[in-house]
Amino acid sequence: MTGAHTQRTLDVGPLEPLAPTPRFLEMASDLGIAFDEGDLARLGLFLAILLDVNAHTNLTAIRDPAEAWIKHVLDSLTLLPILSELDTDTPPHIVDVGSGAGLPGIPLAIARPDAHVTLLEATAKKAEFLRLCADRLSLSNVDVVNARAESAGAHPNGKHRDRYDVVVTRAIGQLAVAAELCVPLARPGGLIALIKGQKADEELAAARSALHLLHADHAGTIDTPTGRIIVLHKTRTTPHAYPRRDGEPKRAPLGSRP
Repeated sequence: MTGAHTQRTLDVGPLEPLAPTPRFLEMASDLGIAFDEGDLARLGLFLAILLDVNAHTNLTAIRDPAEAWIKHVLDSLTLLPILSELDTDTPPHIVDVGSGAGLPGIPLAIARPDAHVTLLEATAKKAEFLRLCADRLSLSNVDVVNARAESAGAHPNGKHRDRYDVVVTRAIGQLAVAAELCVPLARPGGLIALIKGQKADEELAAARSALHLLHADHAGTIDTPTGRIIVLHKTRTTPHAYPRRDGEPKRAPLGSRP
């Protein structure tokens, strides 16, 4: 009964893509973001699906389409310059940790069809929403994994450990928590890009001990029109002890006093 209810709840009928606002287009242009044919229509359809499903399933507090273009789509696309600097001979592998409503992973998958994007989400209903979006948007470069980051990156059984060129995330807690969940998923030499708010510097200072334990360095902080991006560099393989068991990173962040 539960499965049937979930399928019925997340089913959406035909929808028209939401048109990008002039402000969104102006801000994207200022950031040097260029769209290929069909990108804006896909991004608009993604927002239409998100806001339609959000009417009965809590995915986002943002309900205004104009605000969603800026705070969801543009915010996600501020990660594009980081992806463009990757030195890889093959299509990059990206994982979006705690993808939730598909942010930032789905906009990145639309803008970078050459990249392989994994959406990692622990909540089954949200993972089902992500599969719905990937199907409706014909995103063949997207995989959805319904799992916790702790188990996905665990040693030795985490299938996603030491695998990705770039790990991206937003809104999964303080930097020390996010780092423990994300760093193990990156390959040695890979990058972790964390979309944060105005307290980024404060969180970074508090996470220095955690970064040392995880073998990650602060590679830089990027100011964007919608927030700040903290970029970490994974210097070598994460110690076997990390990430800790489910829920422990959040209950007792690395480096915090007992």
